Parts: sequence; structure tokens; C-alpha cells
Amino acid sequence: MLIRPTFLNKSFRLSHGLKQLRSYATSTSSVNPTEISHFDALASTWWDPYGSSRLLHLMNPLRHDFISSCHALKPNTTPPSNFRYLDIGCGGGIFAESAARLPSTASVTAIDPSTEVIEVARQHARKDPLLQEVGRLEYLNKSIENLDIPQSPTQQYDVVSLFEVIEHISTPAPFLKSCLPFVKPGGWLVLSTIARTWTSWLTTKVVAEDVVGLVPRGTHDWSKYINESELKSFFEAQKGWGINGGVKTMGCMYIPGIGWRTLPGGEQFGNYFFGIRKDPES
Repeated sequence: MLIRPTFLNKSFRLSHGLKQLRSYATSTSSVNPTEISHFDALASTWWDPYGSSRLLHLMNPLRHDFISSCHALKPNTTPPSNFRYLDIGCGGGIFAESAARLPSTASVTAIDPSTEVIEVARQHARKDPLLQEVGRLEYLNKSIENLDIPQSPTQQYDVVSLFEVIEHISTPAPFLKSCLPFVKPGGWLVLSTIARTWTSWLTTKVVAEDVVGLVPRGTHDWSKYINESELKSFFEAQKGWGINGGVKTMGCMYIPGIGWRTLPGGEQFGNYFFGIRKDPES
């Protein structure tokens, strides 16, 4: 049976999304047992480039391109180096591993609440001697709420990433607030997600899940998608974020047979990246 999204009008969609972003969880964790069970079932095929996580493998280069474009907003006289990454909801480690191999990386801490998925990540990392260097890549079976909050900028991170994560969170506002203390001044919080529109329902639910089978059924809950305008409204309400042009958005689209490509304006109706810089200390 095909389940259609319910739209009343544009203002309803926006107000509904803002209410979702502003909501506060009654528990201390963003972890949804249903979501964990879904991804546990996919753990064994996480590193199969033609398996259930194929689209994530194909998207990974675009993630790095987006982070580079964020850093390019404030050119430095010397190439960036010694970056510390915190990858939240790392899954099997597709992005975490690739970030840990960059010559500009000092360390990557990657966390995920799924015991099965984090074990897949650890086992795969053991295949690469570089990733076994002390401090290079650390996997933790934790949610962000259970990670110790940094007490100084030296303990914070240059890049905090939430790739394909927030659309799986039932209460995104408290989840995002839990992530903010981990970004160092001048550092970036970067994420990728999906706009909540008719187009995204058709492409990600009907076509990708039900017709073509690009991703397993039940991977996405359309009602949890978040629009770019809602993210911007959330961060406008936070102090100390995004001054002097420290906000960037990049739309993207998957084209069968070609892969992921950037799509100007795509953030208005489909997949997109969003990045925001924590204001540097004055």
C-alpha cells in the first residue's frame, strides 16, 4: 500500500517543522530503538559497495567536498592541518575512515549507539595499519548525550559531522543542542539531510524504497525530514553561530548510473548539505 504524505499548505509544513525542531525530549537520549534495530539489520552489508549502503559510499566524496567548501569561506595563508573530527552517528565508518586517512587530520572520534554497527566499523578499520595508529581513529559505542562535554577549546573539534543522521532523530532540537558544545570556536558543524517536500517523498520514499529499491524499505520517515529554513531558524535562535557568512548550504541529487552531483537550489526540495561555523573567539 502506498502511503501519501499529508499536506495542508505551505505554512502548515513550515510551522509543523519548526515545532518539531523546537520540541524537547522527555528522556536524556536521542536514540530511537526502532531506528537502531533497522540499522542493526543492515550492519553486515555496510561495507559492501553494492549493498544497502551503496548510496552512502557514493556520497562520501561529496561530503569531503562540502567540508572543503566550508573552510574555503575563510581562506587561510597555510593549508588546514591537525584537524580533529567528531563523527556523530558514524554507522559502519564510511566517512570516519576516509577522514582519518587525510594528511590534514590529527584524529577522528566516531560514535554510534548501535553495538552491531560500531563493531562492523571497528573490524573494518583493523584492515588498515594507518588507522591503527594511536589516536588516529577511535570508535565509541555511545550517543552524543553520553559523551563527556569538552571543558576547553583544546578538547573540542574542528569539524563535527552529522551525515544522514538528523532525519532519523525524533526530537532534533535537543539533539542538535547536545552537539553544539563539541564544536570549537571557528570550527564547523556539518550535516546532510533531506527537505520535507512532495518531491522528496516521491524520490526517497516511493522511488528509492518502494519502486527501485535503492535503499531498504523503512530507511526513511518522511515526517522527520527537515527543511533548510527550519535549520536556519534554529541556529538563528542560538547565540554565537554563523556570523560573517559562516553558513553554507549545498543541494545535491543522486543520478542513476552517474552518482551524486551538486544541484544549485536542491536544498529547497531534496537532499542537501548544511554547515554552520561557531563564531571565533574575539
